[in-house]
Amino acid sequence: MNEAPTVEPIVVIDDDYAMRFSCRKILLKAGYIVEDFEDGASGLEAIAALKPSLVLVDLKMPGMSGMEVIARLHEIDSRIICIVITGYATIDTAVEAMKSGAYDFLPKPFSPDELRIIVKRGLERRRLAMLAHRHELERELFRRRFVTFVSHQLQSPLVAVHQYLDVLKHLGDAPGAAAKREEWLERCLRRTEELQTLIRDWLTLSRIERDFLSLHRVPLDVCEIVRHVIQGVELLASGDEIRMEARLPEDPCIVTGDRECVTVLLENLVTNAIKYNRPGGSVTVSVERLNSELAIAVEDTGCGIPEESQPFLFEEFFRVKQDGARKTSGNGLGLAISKRIVSEMGGTIGVRSQPGAGATFTVLLPEYHQREATGTYEQDEDHSDR
Repeated sequence: MNEAPTVEPIVVIDDDYAMRFSCRKILLKAGYIVEDFEDGASGLEAIAALKPSLVLVDLKMPGMSGMEVIARLHEIDSRIICIVITGYATIDTAVEAMKSGAYDFLPKPFSPDELRIIVKRGLERRRLAMLAHRHELERELFRRRFVTFVSHQLQSPLVAVHQYLDVLKHLGDAPGAAAKREEWLERCLRRTEELQTLIRDWLTLSRIERDFLSLHRVPLDVCEIVRHVIQGVELLASGDEIRMEARLPEDPCIVTGDRECVTVLLENLVTNAIKYNRPGGSVTVSVERLNSELAIAVEDTGCGIPEESQPFLFEEFFRVKQDGARKTSGNGLGLAISKRIVSEMGGTIGVRSQPGAGATFTVLLPEYHQREATGTYEQDEDHSDR
């Protein structure tokens, strides 16, 4: 049985020299870094210095017992995987070892394959635990960054609206007051729209963080949502005389997801296509079937996206800075949220663009088909585990 070479450090603690020699030889051959010790005290001292990924420890040793070693090593680092090896294997000792914090139990005598398998399984368990821990730290960091960012973003338009309203309060009937009043009211409206967008993004992220999308999946017709979104942005598009076009199949194109989140996904893409377009340009939204997937493309005729910016487009708070592009409001969360929604639905999102030649964002989502006999929906098997 051949193991892929690794550099995982392993410590073996056993008072039996033959057992230590055997374990060391087997694990070195499998590609691991191995240190062995004959008693618990010297083993713990090495563990504190080496911080190994996995420890093999005998239960019955003179002086410090294996149970004591297990308890002490988890004080050093709770993420170390501990596997008990003993010639006194009983259900009671196994249960006691597990309660003390051991991951698994290997009775003596054991074969080389049995040792390699249990060590590999233990290290995989550690890898998954470390990965989960890292993801949790990343999520916590994002939450903190997001709270700080949102606090600032909420404060700025609120202060502005307060100032505008204060000016309106003192305008009175002075010459030109009516025009000024209309101007400041328009500024208030723009600022409150920014607030609404930010709050919507915040709530959407909260729904994704709480696994809302996986718990509230229903069959949705993408074409119907596209029509609804285009209708909702008509006023925004008309301001710069941007032509909206939808190229949709006649029959429904079904995915499963949360309607509000799918609407947010498409609104983000279509709104960006309008904001970063040129006056008199166009935005085309198309839906087509590609094997067992639906391809949703949003194409614009705008300023395009620099190649060096494209890898960062879907990161939180990132905004493209480009000479000659119009200044647009935003918080840098729209595309990050869109990617999170697409990923939760088992799909992918990408962009194709060249500066000055517009951009096309394409979303691929697993298609769901309606069973004619029952009227229910089924997911294509190719995407069931994505």
